[in-house]
Formats: sequence, structure tokens, C-alpha cells
Amino acid sequence: MKLSREWLNEFTDIKADTKDYCDAMTLAGSKAEGWENVGAGISGVVVGRILEIVRHENSDHMWICTVDVGQKAALTVVTGAQNVRKGDLVPTAADRATLPGGAAVHAGKLRGVESQGLLCSLKELGLDTHDYPYAIEDGVFVLQEPCKPGDDIKEVLALNDTVVEFEITNNRADCLSVIGLARESAAVFDTALRLHKPVVRGGAGSLSDRLEIAIAEPSLCARYTAKMVRNIRVAPSPAWLRRRLRASGVRPINNIVDITNYVMLEYGQPMHAFDYACVKGGKIIVRRARSGEALKTLDDKARVLTPDMLVIADTRDPIGLAGVMGGGNSEITGRTEMIVFESANFNGTSIRRTAIALGMRTDASGRFEKGLDPMNTVPAVERACELVELLGAGEVLDGTIDAVAAEPKEVTLSLDPERINALLGTDLTRDFMAGVLGKLGFRLEGDTIHVPAFRSDIAHCADIAEEIARFYGYDRIAPTVFRGAATPGGYSPGQKFMRGISAACRGMGFFEVMTYSFGSPNAWDMIRLPADSPLRRAFVIQNPLGEDTSVMRTTALPAMLGVLGTNLAKRNMNVKLFEPATVYLPAEGQALADEQRVLVLGEYGKDADFFALKGCIEALLTGLRIKNVRFEAVSDNPSYHPGRCARISCGERPLGVMGQAHPSAAAEFGLNIPVFTAELSVSALMAGVSGEPSYVPLPRFPAITRDIAVVCDSAVTVAALTESLHEAGGDCLESCRLFDVYTGAGIPEGKRSVAFSLSMRARDQTLTDEHADEIVRLILAKLEKRHGAVIR
Repeated sequence: MKLSREWLNEFTDIKADTKDYCDAMTLAGSKAEGWENVGAGISGVVVGRILEIVRHENSDHMWICTVDVGQKAALTVVTGAQNVRKGDLVPTAADRATLPGGAAVHAGKLRGVESQGLLCSLKELGLDTHDYPYAIEDGVFVLQEPCKPGDDIKEVLALNDTVVEFEITNNRADCLSVIGLARESAAVFDTALRLHKPVVRGGAGSLSDRLEIAIAEPSLCARYTAKMVRNIRVAPSPAWLRRRLRASGVRPINNIVDITNYVMLEYGQPMHAFDYACVKGGKIIVRRARSGEALKTLDDKARVLTPDMLVIADTRDPIGLAGVMGGGNSEITGRTEMIVFESANFNGTSIRRTAIALGMRTDASGRFEKGLDPMNTVPAVERACELVELLGAGEVLDGTIDAVAAEPKEVTLSLDPERINALLGTDLTRDFMAGVLGKLGFRLEGDTIHVPAFRSDIAHCADIAEEIARFYGYDRIAPTVFRGAATPGGYSPGQKFMRGISAACRGMGFFEVMTYSFGSPNAWDMIRLPADSPLRRAFVIQNPLGEDTSVMRTTALPAMLGVLGTNLAKRNMNVKLFEPATVYLPAEGQALADEQRVLVLGEYGKDADFFALKGCIEALLTGLRIKNVRFEAVSDNPSYHPGRCARISCGERPLGVMGQAHPSAAAEFGLNIPVFTAELSVSALMAGVSGEPSYVPLPRFPAITRDIAVVCDSAVTVAALTESLHEAGGDCLESCRLFDVYTGAGIPEGKRSVAFSLSMRARDQTLTDEHADEIVRLILAKLEKRHGAVIR
């Protein structure tokens, strides 16, 4: 919303300079985006009178003018304009004058004759014929304004106004008007607000004999007000009205159109004028458009209408799009004799939908869609008729048609100073609060606040508190401590646990990736899931972006393989990735998904193999203090290589699975090399944590080491042997480490040699060789009994 300071001063006297004015209004909630001086860039341009004009002897189109600019010596100016005559008053830019756009005027010779300045056209002053209709576009601007030689052109043409641009929030439609901003300004600067009540003389006949109004859609039109003017005289508007329109960013057209735009800017109420001769049957009907109806609007474009659009119609056809634009079939022309002024209140949502559907947002629709005051239609139409009489543009008929479909309900609230002070953290008096509300147009009866109709944003006590706060000054409210218990910040236990996992993965050289939670049903086939797999029961997205993102994923393995495939395609030959992913599983008896976090690992390259990934997982689980971890070979997981896959568990609790991705599954993602992946349940990992770590002092007694090698069946796993070793060794077996597995010469077919390094230590004494030999004997006995393993 652009506001002319000159126009503002008609309603209230604001003496502050522009910067102070903008700062104060912004602090009070009406944000000033900036300002501009209308005549910015113009300097050294004055009124000049042409004393003499002679033909340039070296040119067939130039003239040499002697110009009186109010100084002792006249100026000699060479011009090519053909419309200047002796005695004309023209804008004259002397040497070193400046014009809009940064152009500078310099004296110089033209065809051998010294020219001491420039006779300015409208364009050179940043104006056009809409601003001064009596001027011509392609010649010097010959002034008809009252002035004399030497007068500053900015004073003569009123180019010394300042225009402030405000950013108006959607809930403050009342501030999309000069009166609304004047009310705010008067309250901010504590000045008197002068509101003018329109006075219409009328006397040109009765309106009720000529026009009838019917509202067929009361839900979309709360009020429709109309007045009529006869014997209209279409002509240019006076200079003061054109200047105000131009300062507000509206191009002057003619007096009738300019009046409707002027009232819209002044009152915030959009208006329209119809040619009465085009209103068939003398009746205006506010109704929905009929299916297939069309209307050519004022921009000369044919619009196909739909039944959800509101139109203004006569007894036969639509003559305007309600709240958006008038129809070309009721346009005011030079032959128009009688007009109908429309001032209505339409449903904002309906107007917005119509404007968007037809791609024709207008100043009127932009105001209607924010919700306007239904009580403003009558003052606005009366102001328009007052201007008609003031400008001599016609004769106003007596009477006003005011069709009201729904009476607006007055909003009343209680003034509760104690509650308002509690909300704001202030100690303001009731008198101060009442004073602020009174300046803003609220009416008080005791402790009852009557909210004005133009403040549709006020509905609760908190809204009243906001009004008090912004005029008291947000910057004056002292900071206070929160009352009550504040919610402590920080990470939840689950977030801390996940951050620990991510840190451990990064420490082992893995890079974190993030993939979509959406997936494709085809991904299940790509990782070889059976047709009856429960992982195929996924939540289907109702409005997917595409088939590739049509379901919520139940496994994150396809996404990891897809990222690995992309990296390989881009020739990244050594990759280690991890993702803390979320999967969405059906929950029995629940409409929503059971969202579970999983940790997915993936790697390929020269250092990647089954045991390297297993070592990373063991290091991760050790760092998380998860004990009694077992890796059990499995061959029934269809997504993994049947001979290189292990189920991971902690006691009886399954943690996940790891291994080499099945070559067929990997090939679906463009991976023609061995790829190793793991899927671990984060909730199972959290449940397996063994509690807070405890301090263990350094050992006081030395350890004894022994190496043993046993021969066992090839089917016996190292994990099974290690478990038996610990059971037999008891507390004295501090650790055992595998250091060799051998098959070949000297080892029977179907057998293998497995060698361990044992470290033994007692907490309360130094172990002797006899103690160590006894422990080794018990271990060998256990291995032979349970696994058939014998000393090599």
C-alpha cells in the first residue's frame, strides 16, 4: 500500500520527517518498506517564458528560443520541438540541472549556436499524458498551471510529495486505505483524526424508479449498495486528484474511472461503475455463473465461467465478474448518459478462487480476498457521488439502494486490565488502555469493548492485549523470566544413542547418506523378496510423485544398494556408507505405521569383504557396550549370498543381519562386484546395552599365555569353539584370540586346524604353570567332549 504524505495530512497532521515517521509506524505494527520522493532526481528545473523564437539558420527543424527564467539575463535554448510559441510557459532545465533517471543537462553548441539549457517534455520529467491530459507526448510540455518564470517546477507540478510504501498483513484489510493508515498514524503520533462525512446534494430524480437489486447468493454477497448518476460528463480529472492517484501507483484515466479508484484508495472499498443503458431490465442480480456462460471483461478477453464463480448480471447476461473486473458489455463510453455506482461486500474466498482460476488478480480482488468491512459500502458510494458533484461530472439521483443479505454481528469483549498486564508483563493503567482503544476506533461502555466492524482481526482478549502492546511500545516492555516450569532442552536418550552410532560409523570410515522414505513396489522384486514376505505389506501413498515413490518403505536395503550403484556408476571404486533409516511396518489393529529406526551399512572396494564388515560391526557393538554377541551363519535370507550371510544376536535377542548382497540382487542396481551390507535394528541395539560402564582397576598380577591348536570337523565354527573356551576357562581365562586356521598336508579330509592364543590371569594371586596347565586341560577336555576337537 502506497501512502502519499500530502494525502495523509488531509486526515491528520504528522510533522515528523519521513524516516522518523516510518520507524514509528513500523514499531507500531504497520511495517514501512521504504519511501520515495515523487520529484527525486529533478533539480535546477524552473518555469521559463519564451520571449522570442527564431528559425535556426543551419537547420530546417530547429528553433532558437530566448527564455526568461526569472533571472537578470535570459537564456538561449536551441530546441527541435515544433509546438512552442512565443509567450509559452515551459519547464526549462538550465546548465547542470538534473532529470529523473540521473540524466544531467549541460550547455553546448547545436549547429553552431550556444544552447544554455533544455526545454523539457513530459517524458523527461518522468510524466505522461495521463498526468497532464492537455499536454502532448512528442513535444515540449507547455504549462497551463498557474505559475511565473523562475518558479521551481517541482512546486508548480506538486512533485515535492513523499510516498511511503507499507507492507500490510492479510489480517489488516482496514489498512489498505488512506483512512486506515491515517487512523494508525494519528494513534501513533497522538494527533487528531479528521474524518469527513460525505455530503451528497442529489435532486436529479428518484433512483428507486429505475433500478432494482437482488442478491441470489447471500452466502457470497453480504451487502450490495448502489447509487445512480445521470447526465455524466466524461473528462480528465483535476490535477490534485490525478497527482494523488499517481502517487498511489494508479494511472489516471478519466473522471468517472478515477473517482472509483480514488474511493478504493481512500476508503479501501473497491467500486465499479456500469453503463445503466446496458443493464437489461433495470435489474442487477448477484448470482452464480451458469455452466457454459462467458463474459468479455474490460481487458477485452473472453472468460469462460463456471458455477462456482460469482457474477453481477442483469435479467439476461452477466455484466461483471463480482469483485474482480467489470464486463465489456457494460463499459462506460463517450456515449454513456447514466451510470450505476456499485459498492458491495463479497466473500473473500470466492473472489480469490475466481481470480486465480481466471488468472486475473486485480487491486479489487486483492482487497476483497482479505475480508472487508460490510459497513463501508454506504460511505464509499456516497463519497463517490460527492466527488461526482465536486468535479461536475454528473447529476446524482436521490436515494440509495442498500441490499443487505446478512447483518454483521457486532463483536464485544471485556476490558480486563489485570489479565492484559499479566499477558504483557506490564503495569499499565486502565485509562491508558482505554485511550489507545479509543484512538483506534473502539467504543467503550464501562468495561465492554465494542469492536468496530473494520477490525475483523479482533476476536479475543489476546488481540486487545496486542493492540495495547504495539502502541505502548514493544521496545518498552521489560524482559521477564518465564513463569512455571520450562521444558529442558537437549537430546532425548534415543537421539543421543543414534548420535553415538553415527559417530562410531564415521570413525570407522563410513560416510552418512540420506535417502527417501518412499519406495517402489518393484524394489521388493529387485532384492528377491518372496511373494508372501510380510515386508511386501506396505502403506500406499494416495498422491505419489510417481511409481518410484508410491509406497512407504518396509526395508532400507534397496535404497542403500541404489546409492552404492550410483557411486559405482560414477567410478567411485572404494565406498563405505551408512544410513540411520526409518522403515514403516504395518501394526496390528492400528491405522498408522509402526515406524522403526534401522542402521544400514554398505561397502565395496579392495578392502571390503565379509570379515572386514563383521569386524566393523563387532567394534560398533563393543563401543555401544553390547555383550554376548553371536554371529550365526544362515542361508535362507533371499537378499544375501547363501554362503556369506550371518544373523546377529545378543543372547536370544536378534539384532539384525549382515553379509554379501546376493549377486542377482546387486546386479539389479548395476553392481557387478561383491557388495557387503548389514541391517541392524536400532531399538534392539538400545535394548542390548549392558548398562552404565563401571571402573575396573589395572591388574595387580601378571598374565600367563598359552597357545593351543586343535583339529576339528570343518563344520565346527570358530564362534562355537570360542564359546566353549570361555565356558571351560572360567574367570581365569582373560581372553582368547584366533590366530590361525589351517587345512592341507597333515590334516585329514573334512578336518581343519584352529589355533588360539590364550591369556590367563587371576585377580587375587599370581598363577603358576600348574594353574595354567590345569586350565588348558579343562579347555581341551571341553572341546573334545562338545566338538570332537583334539589337540594337534
